[in-house]
Amino acid sequence: MQSVTIGKNQAGQRLDKFLHKYLPLAGSGFLYKMLRKKNITLNGKKAQGSEILALNDEVCCFFSKETFEKFSGRPAEEGCQEQKNGEYPLSGRTKLLLKDYSAAFERLQGIRVLYEDDDFVFLDKPAGVLTQKAAAGDLSVNEWLIGYLLKNTPGFAKELETFRPGVCNRLDRNTSGIVLCGKSLEGLQYLGKCIKEHRMRKLYRTICVGKIEGPMTLEGFLHKEDADNRVTVRQWSASGKTMGTPSGRGPSSKEPSKGEYSPICTVCRPLKATHDYTLAEVELVTGKSHQIRAHLASIGHPLIGDAKYGRESVNRRMREEYGLRNQLLHACEVQFPEEESGAGSRLGGMTVSSPCPEAFLQVQAGLGLDRI
Repeated sequence: MQSVTIGKNQAGQRLDKFLHKYLPLAGSGFLYKMLRKKNITLNGKKAQGSEILALNDEVCCFFSKETFEKFSGRPAEEGCQEQKNGEYPLSGRTKLLLKDYSAAFERLQGIRVLYEDDDFVFLDKPAGVLTQKAAAGDLSVNEWLIGYLLKNTPGFAKELETFRPGVCNRLDRNTSGIVLCGKSLEGLQYLGKCIKEHRMRKLYRTICVGKIEGPMTLEGFLHKEDADNRVTVRQWSASGKTMGTPSGRGPSSKEPSKGEYSPICTVCRPLKATHDYTLAEVELVTGKSHQIRAHLASIGHPLIGDAKYGRESVNRRMREEYGLRNQLLHACEVQFPEEESGAGSRLGGMTVSSPCPEAFLQVQAGLGLDRI
């Protein structure tokens, strides 16, 4: 028999989802068959798989050593010993991943911890670092986070068999600033829900082309072209029709088809402006890929340094005068809602801030948009 006592990072999820992590090489058909035959039990009783696990629940598998080893990927001799709090021998796959996590923590430079508690880690990401892997060989903030926890949390490696901390909001590679990470299952669930329900305020700083005279709320529809990783924005006019954008796709009065375009809302507030440039604070009301970059470009105010949506003549000047080779966009502030209970209660009303990088401030000063 193999047994595991449910810890905080396994509690709160369905039994069948936990079993897929505990026995990653087993198929769904096999797991449900074992549940029906009571070869897998929950607290000594027959289970369906849909039960929500609670702290200190006991899951038992009445398998032979060979069967356990086959479906868990862990040594059968050790796997048959009773385990506590989700701690059991590491599978070969997890051991291999430990190398990626350690490499990311050692090689990715400039990532700072802004805030940490038992459920959350909030990081400050420099431009040029991926938030999540884009290809198999990439190293990203996601791997750096686990490498950081492995180095600073004794015994954390054994959590990785059934739980992975992770990044909850994605920034473009060349966007700097705040990355929100869940350190526990409860933390991940809270941040995911908060982002999905748009319950937190996410503020950015950028410098865009042209003078923006006053605050504006931009509404429209966004469509992503997977082939070239580019998005198209259609503005929503007062007449209730969508208008064309400067993206080269031409004007259109056709209302977007459901599922073809996602509604977006972006709030832009100028902080200081010259005739040619505006230092702006931008708030994402929705949060879609490339939203700020494409939305501002669609109204004639592209971000400086933006190779995908910007103006080449402006970008060339920025490269020559300031060495700027990426869009100047920084996720500078996140404001959390008030919460009465749960992991989020510690964040209730909290504001997490990240100052603009020195390279941003140098361009800002050089363009006459002095610090405010």
